[in-house]
Amino acid sequence: MRTSLIALAAAATFATGVAHAEMASYAIDPTHTFVTFEINHFGASVNRGRFDKKEGSVQFDRAGKAGKVEISFDASSINTGTPAFDKHLQGTDLFNAAQHPKISFVSDKFTFNGDKVSEVSGQLTLLGKTGPITLKANQFNCFQSPMLKREVCGGDFEATIDRTQWGMNYGVDWGFAKNVRLVVQVEAVKQ
Repeated sequence: MRTSLIALAAAATFATGVAHAEMASYAIDPTHTFVTFEINHFGASVNRGRFDKKEGSVQFDRAGKAGKVEISFDASSINTGTPAFDKHLQGTDLFNAAQHPKISFVSDKFTFNGDKVSEVSGQLTLLGKTGPITLKANQFNCFQSPMLKREVCGGDFEATIDRTQWGMNYGVDWGFAKNVRLVVQVEAVKQ
């Protein structure tokens, strides 16, 4: 009887361990990770830009359907392809890169559709203010990289935010759009 109880306890412990696998650590691959922003310019065109310097990490438990993300972007690395526009965006009217050099996103809530991540919810810190955003996945996948010989997970995500929630009010009185579309392409390599 005692042997049966011990075996039952061991089996329960093993089953619990299988059901709740540990979080695996991943490092953001900066060559496959970009945040692009898009904002309507008076209904005539769309201004676009991206941040070229970024770093971060992901904790991911596919079996347990959980994860954590920490990623940051250097506000002075903004790149629109037009140096004069980049300088204006980095200035005090908009991103104020000198006073707020880092933009960050921190999340510990992943939503799944089957075994694929469908949303990542967290907190965006911009201009020293923090507020919630949810990034919706357009696609998500994990694969064994033939070049790196390691697992890579990533996807394309997007969200639309009201920039005035973070105090970025420049041009609103002139008719500039408040809403900014964020397009996030991210891949992270298992460590």
